[in-house]
Amino acid sequence: MGKKPNKNTKLKSNIVLRKCGAVSCINNIQGFCDFAKCELVVAKVLEADRVKGADRLLKLQVNVGDEQRQIIAGIAQHYTPEEMVGRRIIVVKNLKPAKLRGELSQGMLLAASTPDGRLEIVSVSNNIPAGSRVK
Repeated sequence: MGKKPNKNTKLKSNIVLRKCGAVSCINNIQGFCDFAKCELVVAKVLEADRVKGADRLLKLQVNVGDEQRQIIAGIAQHYTPEEMVGRRIIVVKNLKPAKLRGELSQGMLLAASTPDGRLEIVSVSNNIPAGSRVK
């Protein structure tokens, strides 16, 4: 049923999941069980900084409920560090850590993009506490 997706699989809704090793089949609804392996949680952004030498990357310190993590995200052309602090975003928590530009990334945030390149981070209101599971 369809070919196996690569590491940069794009969903029809233009939500991009990168490096989601927990997802082996995400091409269609029949891959739901594999997609459900991704642990999606609410994270509160505590700090945000630009990654030195990378014009597209932000380094985020986030609270995922039971711990603090660092996430490196390619959103710097769409959001300033100041715009990110205090936001409650959705992250994939159970990814294998990866180094990006020498910085450790311990998760991935979710964002949607339009055909013209506009990007918006998936977020929730401040009423939902950090660590809440997305179902």
